[in-house]
Amino acid sequence: MRWLFGGLAALTILVIVYVGSAVASLGGLADAVRSGDGAGVIARTDVKSLTQSLADQIVAAYLERIGQTREIRPSERMLVRAAGLGIADAMIAKMLTPDHLTQLLKTGKLDGVQDLPPIAGLPQLGAIDTKNVLATLGRFRFVEPVEFAVRISDTPDADSYSEIRLHFAGSGWQLAGLVLPGNTVRELAATLPVK
Repeated sequence: MRWLFGGLAALTILVIVYVGSAVASLGGLADAVRSGDGAGVIARTDVKSLTQSLADQIVAAYLERIGQTREIRPSERMLVRAAGLGIADAMIAKMLTPDHLTQLLKTGKLDGVQDLPPIAGLPQLGAIDTKNVLATLGRFRFVEPVEFAVRISDTPDADSYSEIRLHFAGSGWQLAGLVLPGNTVRELAATLPVK
């Protein structure tokens, strides 16, 4: 019986360290955002995964947009995904500079970037009180053993819902995804050419 309690205590400690390290990483990211430290934000970001996350959303919104006017064949869908990802990647590269990403996460808006529509109304990561651990944990959602989703919006409504994804890689948790509100994704997709 003693080994059972010892095993449960060890498991409890491991879970606390596991979740606590994610909360601490979120706190470090939020602090870097609040202070406007672009280098600190990029150091805590998996840029490749974040780019893929945004590109997938933009291309999906683009396919939904062109699907409203005509039927999209499976082969066309595959070609649009391949070509759209390339175009979306170029757009996203402009969004993910240290200064632009920090501005987007800090203020919830991004404007004055060439070839990008102004982005506004995003929830602000810096507004989350990461010192209040219980409230912060209420925003966490388990995705898989190495990934948490953290809600940054105050509402679950699809047009204004936003979350970030923290992924454990190497020595810690990194920003690996940003789920944009539906209306923002549609505005970005609207800048892609319609064929």
